[in-house]
Amino acid sequence: MNMMTKTNDLALLQKVSAFLWTEADLLDAKDYDTWLALWLTEGFYTLPIGEGDDFDNQLNLCHDNDRMRRDRIQRFQQGFSISSAPPARTVRTVSRFVIESVEGDTVTVSSAEHVIEDKFGRQRVWAGNMRHTLVASGDGFKIRAKVVRLLNSDGMLNSFSYLF
Repeated sequence: MNMMTKTNDLALLQKVSAFLWTEADLLDAKDYDTWLALWLTEGFYTLPIGEGDDFDNQLNLCHDNDRMRRDRIQRFQQGFSISSAPPARTVRTVSRFVIESVEGDTVTVSSAEHVIEDKFGRQRVWAGNMRHTLVASGDGFKIRAKVVRLLNSDGMLNSFSYLF
């Protein structure tokens, strides 16, 4: 994939947006095997607590490498997680896409996410700021990093039976 080096490239913004909407759809559908295939093996999925960026040396809700992502998905799929029995239904909206940087085949994009969770007859709303580091791969992208900063990550949180 030939990438422009401008962060205001509308064609690139459309491709990135479509990729992130597809990711959101996969997560709502609980199509976790397809979601896992979107990742580079060395990628990290992180939900930090607070504002720091040194995820290896700070408290995080999760900071999953490839093995940890696969283990988490296996617990969801096999019902070994108390939080996933029964699994919540979700509808998410991803918007406000801003390409922060383009370096070679690597694109860093920030966006906003709202997740509506329905479980046990009640709905909860979660909001967060996301940052994806994407690497061009064929006609699409692979995820190198996904950081979701929930607005209330340092407040009282319940268990989650899904991914953000």
